[in-house]
Amino acid sequence: MKKPTNSAAPHGLQTIADREQSLLAQYAMHSTNSLGRKHPEDEHPYRGPFQRDRDRIVHTAAYRRLSGKMQVFTGDMGDYHRTRLTHTYEVASIARTIARALRLNEDLVEALALFHDIGHPPFGHAGEDALNECLADEGGFSHNWHALVIAEDLETPYFEFPGLNLTHEVLEGQRKRIDKADGERRLLEVQLVDAADSITYNAHDTDDAVKLELVSLDELATNSLVKSCMDRVKLRFGTLDDEMLRKAVVHELIDCQVSDLLDHCGAGLSEHSESQSDPDISGFVIRLGQEMAEQAKELGSFLYERVYRHEKLIEVRKEAQRRLHIMFSGYVDRPQLLPQKHIERIDSVGIARAVVEYLAGMTDRYCDEQYHGHFT
Repeated sequence: MKKPTNSAAPHGLQTIADREQSLLAQYAMHSTNSLGRKHPEDEHPYRGPFQRDRDRIVHTAAYRRLSGKMQVFTGDMGDYHRTRLTHTYEVASIARTIARALRLNEDLVEALALFHDIGHPPFGHAGEDALNECLADEGGFSHNWHALVIAEDLETPYFEFPGLNLTHEVLEGQRKRIDKADGERRLLEVQLVDAADSITYNAHDTDDAVKLELVSLDELATNSLVKSCMDRVKLRFGTLDDEMLRKAVVHELIDCQVSDLLDHCGAGLSEHSESQSDPDISGFVIRLGQEMAEQAKELGSFLYERVYRHEKLIEVRKEAQRRLHIMFSGYVDRPQLLPQKHIERIDSVGIARAVVEYLAGMTDRYCDEQYHGHFT
């Protein structure tokens, strides 16, 4: 791998190394410490390596397709709720806020956040479960694994090398999402994105569920975290109509969790010497304080039981899984229906995995179109 050297910027502009030296803590991942890329490239004159990763991710077809993939709720339920793409935006926004406050590398955090869900198949986790079943005899399927396949094999925007040629840090951060072994050292920026992901979906799934009338705010207020947020909102603003109350509670859900994480982690990181130059601070974990973590876990359990397993969603998921199983078998039997680039993948990964890679890249709408076009 070729490591970035951060040579002089053009026209006397500040170099990436100088900028990071003035803004980032010593425990952050600095660009000059990157292990570089698998395929050597010349350094860009005014974009750091993680900025380039971010741009490469944003310009992929796989990233654009996230706009057509459900997060939790199906498009048949309206157009208010989050898609996989808007969820990704929200994670990136919250993650950057936290990174800036903790003086971590915002560029790396943004790249990791924009990349973290790029491997999701159509129809959310129901689609992932179906594809995992299709590959049960061949190692299974996970969206975290598929993100790496996209980055290293399926997206081919460059003539010089296969894949996106992302930095070691972004690829390794994604790999460690696959296997979060206890005691394994992970960059603080990688940990931060995982924490921001949890904060984000707890808040926006609460918002979407109430807006879609799957549960009421009063029902959610049986959860201690939602109740405390609602109490603070009412104390601050008095009586609000249902619409404004929902919005204010969701804002408070995000703010109180981010603030708690910063209070907890800021104090812990400040105990480390500024001479600490290793970005992998042994033993330190980016997380909420214990009380807030327990409340967030309680909210997650409520959402799982009352929202994610709601009968309206279960019906959609079962039908989506049925269709994906039919499509998998159909494409395996008739691989000539696959696009040429997926046919070419058969020799290297086998017919079953090549089919699953194709299915995983589909949007919800395109998946429905292909099902009705070929298998009904």
